[in-house]
Amino acid sequence: MTERLQKLLAKRGIASRRQSERLISDGRVTVNGKVAEIGQQADASVDCICVDGVEIGEPPRFVYFLLHKPRGVVSTCSDPRGRRTGLDLLETSLRKGAGIHPVGRLDADSTGALLLTNDGDLTYQLTHPRHGMPKVYQVTVLGVPTKDTLRRWRRGILLDDRQTLPAEVRLIRLLPNKKALLSVTLTEGRNRQIRRVAESLGHPVTALHRIQIGSLALENLPRGRYRLLTATEVTQLRHSAAQRL
Repeated sequence: MTERLQKLLAKRGIASRRQSERLISDGRVTVNGKVAEIGQQADASVDCICVDGVEIGEPPRFVYFLLHKPRGVVSTCSDPRGRRTGLDLLETSLRKGAGIHPVGRLDADSTGALLLTNDGDLTYQLTHPRHGMPKVYQVTVLGVPTKDTLRRWRRGILLDDRQTLPAEVRLIRLLPNKKALLSVTLTEGRNRQIRRVAESLGHPVTALHRIQIGSLALENLPRGRYRLLTATEVTQLRHSAAQRL
């Protein structure tokens, strides 16, 4: 069956669709000996498709891990500064050559739920802006936001000349040293969005912890540990993404 090359590579677990597009635009993908182009279609059962000169194999067995990311760990496949990545926390036998990658980003200073998989299609579904997958965070801020400040956050504010989407924001409790713990639910994932919005509203973030991605909850998974998702959890994630098309 003929399909877009980036989708085909994602199905083979080579990379996510977006990462596959970069591989193609960088000239690292060939089809029948010719350098591929963005938007090109191919049939894996007929065409010889290679990445960096190596022919892609059969579709892999997809794996899905929920990781409790500690602070200081980056949510990328590699880091030029030599910092530990989420993949480094997996056993070597699990990550070697499997095409596993993080789904979305959680900045180095933040902690909590991070999904790792080699399923490029699911990665695309969960990260594409039009799907609006909700993510829930526990956020510690300096000061105590007023009701008006919380209303402004919920409505959305201008960030990089573009309005943020409405968010669910509520005060959980007051903390010592004039801090407050908030619950924030987002359906978009702009760069360091919560930190930047909170800063602009006069309440800098001191800790940010993601506790849920769609229907997938972190619950009591220990920091730095990971677990396999159940078949039911994977199905629920797919169903949630499909409903938001």
